Amino acid sequence: MFVHPDINPVAFSLGPLAVHWYGLMYLLSFLLGWGMAIVRTRQPHIHWGREEVGDFLFYVVLGVVLGGRIGYVVLYQPGFFFTHPLHIFYVWDGGMSFHGGMLGVFAAAAWFARKTGRHFFEITDFVAPMVPIGLFFGRIGNFINGELVGRVTHVPWAMIYPHVDMQPRHPSELYEAALEGLLLFAILWFYAAKPRPRMAVSGLFLLGYGCFRFIAEFFRQPDPFLGFVAFGWMTMGQIYSAPMIAAGILILVWAYTRRGRRYERSGTTLSGSDARDARSQHHS
Repeated sequence: MFVHPDINPVAFSLGPLAVHWYGLMYLLSFLLGWGMAIVRTRQPHIHWGREEVGDFLFYVVLGVVLGGRIGYVVLYQPGFFFTHPLHIFYVWDGGMSFHGGMLGVFAAAAWFARKTGRHFFEITDFVAPMVPIGLFFGRIGNFINGELVGRVTHVPWAMIYPHVDMQPRHPSELYEAALEGLLLFAILWFYAAKPRPRMAVSGLFLLGYGCFRFIAEFFRQPDPFLGFVAFGWMTMGQIYSAPMIAAGILILVWAYTRRGRRYERSGTTLSGSDARDARSQHHS
């Protein structure tokens, strides 16, 4: 059994400015995500330039921060923030919704697609493998803050959070960092390393995140201001994740169905990039 280290949420101070670990985790996620995106541009089937990655990152940062915060305010605690509007800006205290941040990234992708003439799913397919990096660091930030704690358990690796109570709990933040962060990143990175049908990488991301989040919620203490919201066991996180699972499956099926039909219409003889793409799909 372990005890939460009770880390000071303020990493360091510069005069009156307090720099929080939570903000540093977001900064690390953006920097590492940018670096991995540059690596991804070197893959032969990816047609993005370094300048485009930098331009798109600007919109992604806005989408994640604004979407994540607005999503948390609207989806989780609208009543509280209606009566305490200034707390909307207290992002250093935590309170970011992944589902809201995802919608923010979708909005950024739509804007970038309109600006550059790229297909919307071409953009989401490119960025999807980097998203789990942000999820990983976000959950580490949750752990440092001692928030989103797990349910009471007696497993050997249980953790006591003294600022909550003295009961042993699942370190659910670390579970989510491992599942939604490390494991999902590995799956998407290796899957996207080969040419895939348009929308397939995006569909796999939605399916993977939805499943991992749905599973992790069984170990995470429901938000005290919400509790279980359906059937006596479903949490709000599971409610929001279920449509992602369904959408991911539908998008994957659609992506591969469209690819198969396109090959059929083009005939049995393919040449050039289509032939290489078809062979890669056959052997993958």
